Amino acid sequence: MIPSNYVEKVYAGYLGMNVGIRLGAPVEPTHWTYERIYQTYGDIKDYVKPFKNFAADDDANGPYYFLRALYDDAKDRDITPNDVARAWLNYSREGVGMFWWGGYGVSTEHTVYVNLKRGIPAPQSGSIRQNGLIVAEQIGGQIFIDTWGLITPGNPKKAADLGEAAARVSHDGEGVLGARFFCAAISKAFETSNIEEIIAAGLAQIPAESTYSKVAHAVLDFHKEHPDDFRACREMLERDWGYDKYTGVCHIIPNAGVCVLAMIYGQGDFNRTVEIATMCSWDTDCNAGNVGTVLGVACGVDGIADHYRQPINDSIVMSGISGYLNILDIPTYAKELSILGYRMAKEPCPQWLADSYKEDEIYFDFELPGSTHNIRVSDPYLCRAKHSEEMAYQGKASLEIVFDRMARPQNAKVYYKPFYTRDEFNDERYSPTFAPKAYPGQKVSMQVYLDQWSGNEAMGIAPYIRLASSKKELVQGYIKLIDKEWLHVEFTIPDAEGELIDEVGIVLEAYSPAKFKSMGRIFIDEFRISGPSEYHIDFAKQQINFGCVTPFSHNHGAWSLEQDAMYLMTADPAEAYTGNYFAKDYSVAVRINPQYGSSHLVAVRAQGAMRGYHAGLDEDGEVSLYINHFGYKKLAGRKFAWELDREYDVRVTVQGSTITLAIDGEELIQHEDDTFAYGMYGVSTLGAARTYFRDIRLTERA
Repeated sequence: MIPSNYVEKVYAGYLGMNVGIRLGAPVEPTHWTYERIYQTYGDIKDYVKPFKNFAADDDANGPYYFLRALYDDAKDRDITPNDVARAWLNYSREGVGMFWWGGYGVSTEHTVYVNLKRGIPAPQSGSIRQNGLIVAEQIGGQIFIDTWGLITPGNPKKAADLGEAAARVSHDGEGVLGARFFCAAISKAFETSNIEEIIAAGLAQIPAESTYSKVAHAVLDFHKEHPDDFRACREMLERDWGYDKYTGVCHIIPNAGVCVLAMIYGQGDFNRTVEIATMCSWDTDCNAGNVGTVLGVACGVDGIADHYRQPINDSIVMSGISGYLNILDIPTYAKELSILGYRMAKEPCPQWLADSYKEDEIYFDFELPGSTHNIRVSDPYLCRAKHSEEMAYQGKASLEIVFDRMARPQNAKVYYKPFYTRDEFNDERYSPTFAPKAYPGQKVSMQVYLDQWSGNEAMGIAPYIRLASSKKELVQGYIKLIDKEWLHVEFTIPDAEGELIDEVGIVLEAYSPAKFKSMGRIFIDEFRISGPSEYHIDFAKQQINFGCVTPFSHNHGAWSLEQDAMYLMTADPAEAYTGNYFAKDYSVAVRINPQYGSSHLVAVRAQGAMRGYHAGLDEDGEVSLYINHFGYKKLAGRKFAWELDREYDVRVTVQGSTITLAIDGEELIQHEDDTFAYGMYGVSTLGAARTYFRDIRLTERA
């Protein structure tokens, strides 16, 4: 039976995972020894690095992207290792992002990816027989599985089985037991906050004679004798279970010991648990992330300290192949996970939950406790944002913006970030790439309520967007608010002049003169960005970010900006993807100038590296349409005498099951295929090529 507070618990668990990852990540590298962490930071009680925005991490990527096997293959049955293996291949950009590409035979994940690419199926791809004991028993089997526990509340056995199936893609032996333990522990945490019961539920799902079970019991036994000294327990782990005994880059056994240590010495306190996991060194972000999920579920959002929660602001970025999916709103994802949880339990999903989740648009209702949906303010001196249950347009909550002593012509922006650029990050952890979550032509709407405390004029707002490269703000007409009334605000996102949009919101402006300074609050509810888009990408206004041309995610090839174009040079097949991952019916046009090679294509309805359609200029003087479904297959083609160093206007349209290719206005191919109903767009080649891609134009159909 799904618990009544299920969605809130999922939200807390996923928040907890990301708090732990963010806390542990700065001290993860091997030169951050246990002693150095203590000497540098002492008794950790807060984040040790003030990130601008926290960049993607493998510990977050895996649980997010590998779970998509439930959408792609295991839609109506339990997953198999092969289902998850297909997600590995589909959502990863080879050699960059997703996980650590440390070399074949060194990095478990890199080794397994190569095995899968070479046709070695899961679970053989991660087996001891294939890769040897050391590679198979590293920590990855434990760190990529939290979401399987979150979608199986109160069912530790089911959670453990799902976690094992996912982990067997890449791990074996003790490496798989970590997945079973943590998925079961997360599942049990929906039923109890008693940490001893939670640990016991995890251990019940692994063999008692296993090394994983033995290190866990060594920690539990030590805790009984020394219940107040976690550092003494850490010394015991170093002596009896350390990296000198369990070799490789990051073996699961020492880290399993740390995880059990953090949970038992944390004694059910979320904050102390993730702090201890971080102070104990070894794989700090993985360990703090795993225990953060368990304790997040067990303690709920109220157990997560504000100083850990506020910097996250409900947002995390990923580094998979979809720049659109890489921008994640945590409350929205908690709802998505909860819907999957009802599906897995074969229970009907509550209608309110189904209605509150929109996979293909932005919809923020602020209903989850403390949620902010990554809404920001430009001037924290004049304004501050917080969750509120005092006022709501519908439901029980909204976002409250307090404005303090504002006078004409002061203003402050209240906005959502639908896109990021490299300068908004401190580092390049796992090289995230982004496609905007907001585009010209879409509708932005919200409900706004004014509660003004002082000032002789009511406050006003003006909808606006900001362009990512030029930082130009396109401000709409001002609207005067009415005190103590809800006002429906709606506008169409204007043409972005070939740029991308990195802010969408309102400008809050005081109309009162200085002697009558305005104070009070506005409340925002039912924030949406929805509807079909129509826009173009001017490459003269784009940047190279994280090794990619904005707003694309590149897979293979050398890509650059040249002559107001995105330029590709490659010796092998290569692709670049962008756009709304869930876009259905649309037309994409690209001016293509082939310089070398026999394949210069436009991609549509691409769902990753292994799923989608590709159409355009092909070998032997042809145009062709291909489907990529874990391998390319030609669907249609016809003769067309195209030439090198000549520019063509290539347009591909998808409408229902109909795919149409036109060049310079002439329709050349029309084909019916219903394999893929939605997906990104982009450009690609099936072989060695040099190509200029210019002036991409996208038109969605309602």
